[in-house]
Parts: sequence; C-alpha cells; structure tokens
Amino acid sequence: MQIVIPTAGRGTRMKNLTDNVPKNMLLIKGKPILAWKLEALPTEIDEVIFIIGYLGQQIKDYFGNSYDGKKISYSVQEKLNGSGGALHLVKGLVENDFLVMNGDDLYLKKDVENILKYDLAMLGLEINASDKFGVISFDENGNLKEIIEKGKVVGSALANVGLYKLNKKFFDYPLVPIGNEEFGLPQTLVLMAKEFPVHVEKATDWFAIGDPEQLEKAQEIIDKFTN
Repeated sequence: MQIVIPTAGRGTRMKNLTDNVPKNMLLIKGKPILAWKLEALPTEIDEVIFIIGYLGQQIKDYFGNSYDGKKISYSVQEKLNGSGGALHLVKGLVENDFLVMNGDDLYLKKDVENILKYDLAMLGLEINASDKFGVISFDENGNLKEIIEKGKVVGSALANVGLYKLNKKFFDYPLVPIGNEEFGLPQTLVLMAKEFPVHVEKATDWFAIGDPEQLEKAQEIIDKFTN
C-alpha cells in the first residue's frame, strides 16, 4: 500500500519558523513532524510518496530513498494549485489503491487502519464549530454526498481532516476548481462519489499543526498519536 503526503507549501502561519525549514520538518521533541508521522503508519503501508516544494531538498536529505522500512519517492510541485493539482502530479507513480494524508496533521494509527478497510473512503472529525473547516455531508448509508464550504454550517458537523483512501479511478474525473487557480481533491472526490460509494469514517481524534501555538501543543500530545 502506498501513501501520498503533500508537503510543498511554506506554512506562512508559522511566521519566521519556516524561514529556513519546511513546515513539515519543524521539530516535535527533537524529531521532524514528518518522521513522527511515518513511524506511526500502519505496517500495510510500505511506500511513501512525498510531494515536495518549498525547501523540499531538506525532506529528501532527511528521508532519502527509504525510512523506517518504507520506500520513499518524491514529486516536485512547482506551482501550488491545490490538493487536487498536487495529487495529479503523482498519477504515474501510484498503483491502484493508495492513501492521501495531509503533511502537517496528526492522526491516530487506528483511524488510518480503519480507513484502509474500504475501497474508497475519507476521514471526518465531529466538531462543534464549522467556520474553520470544510464539512462532509453524507447519506443514510454513511457515504459521501457533498463537501460544504467553511462557514456554511451552524452547530455540530463532521469536518474534513485530509485523510483519504483512493484508487486510480480518481484520475478519470475532471479536477474541480476552488478559486485562485486551485483545484480541490475532496471536491473532485464528490464527483466520483456519484458513481462509486465513498465511505465517511469518523475519526477518534485528529490534530492540525498550523501555527506556532499548535506546534507547542503538539510537544505535549505527540505520544497519543504515535502509540
């Protein structure tokens, strides 16, 4: 099983912390975020494909061609054109079934293992405020119906947290533009869901590392996401 991890962005919300290091290589207890993530992956995943960009050579220098028993491959994203655009860069590298995981978020291993059970799936976390997240709408069978824009849902909702189980049929669908010359992976997946059921798995927990305060918090909770 392969996993694709986009890491091309600078992470401007990290301010000067990313002046000389890519966001995903910032340290938690002395180890890069990406290293923690790879070491916590289920054993079924034996190849990691990094989509690199800003200071991406640092990622290549650290992980090389293999890490923690997993083959490592790379693709360079020169133009930041959204999650959908990033994924299309590795169209020729992925085999039939693969995962896609946000590069700067922490996931529980059991949630990753659960999503592996399905042909097509995405992970969502129950939240009370949805103004900061895209929200997953799903049908009575628990399958994806729609991705609702940030701020369009009031009250509790299921936030999209950026973990997907896909197959190569994804590339048969036209990328959905989401503005500013970007294309959305989840929005494109909605098109696919009209023909193939996409299971919505509820996450036990999830943590995004988007700013210095969240990076500081990650130092305290990292053990929860790696055991």
